[in-house]
Amino acid sequence: MPPRGPRAPAVQQAFVLHHYDWSETSLVLDLFTREQGRLAVVAKGAKRPYSQLRAVLLPFQRIQVSLSKPAKGVEGAAEVVTLRGAEWAGGATMPAGAALFSGYYLNELLLKLLARQDPHPALFDAYAQTLPQLHAREDVQSQAALRAFELRLLMELGLLPDLSLSSLTQAPLDLQRHYMLSPESGVVAPAADSVTFTGATLVQLQAALLHGSMAALQQSCAPVLPARKTGLRALLHYHLGHKPLRTRQVMLDVQKLLD
Repeated sequence: MPPRGPRAPAVQQAFVLHHYDWSETSLVLDLFTREQGRLAVVAKGAKRPYSQLRAVLLPFQRIQVSLSKPAKGVEGAAEVVTLRGAEWAGGATMPAGAALFSGYYLNELLLKLLARQDPHPALFDAYAQTLPQLHAREDVQSQAALRAFELRLLMELGLLPDLSLSSLTQAPLDLQRHYMLSPESGVVAPAADSVTFTGATLVQLQAALLHGSMAALQQSCAPVLPARKTGLRALLHYHLGHKPLRTRQVMLDVQKLLD
């Protein structure tokens, strides 16, 4: 008999990333859990008017869930478990305005880059700490929080090079020189018209990532935000491949209407 893997905890923390209808009364949820990573979960009866789950299974709300054995009758059922119960675990209210779009952007990144049942507790904590930093009116703090989460996500998934070293030579960066962050090559000498960062900036970012504090990482991301947004977007798009981000396009369309 093959050895059994570690058992899932009876109750665990989670966020709802996405949901879709399964039947007239039930939903299939994509949960981001701290202990088991991203899970597909059936919430039976959650659409019924009297279901207590209706007020709990909302995006951006930290919840505590208990899960049971895999569900039957669902495509990919070997990976789908059934929700036994869920309770609100505290936290901020539903975001509004730009914060709502930013929250859905984070959810889409997790949906498209995280494999199922691949735990990342540090990333879960980073997500929980980022949501309250997103404001209804986009500001420097919100933008710094988004860039910090993007960096943490890429690092957790092993997609971010060591920002304190030249990727080609593995030599420490010259703090005064400028470098570019290439999706294919890592930290390299800048090409013509490329977005650049000083060696000092990249070393500071790497130190903040290794420290583990989201507050320190956000503080390191605040200066020169447009350059960091452009550089990280190119890196994310490279690893997303043929998975365009729908939330970003919606944000651009809304901004055009407002203009």
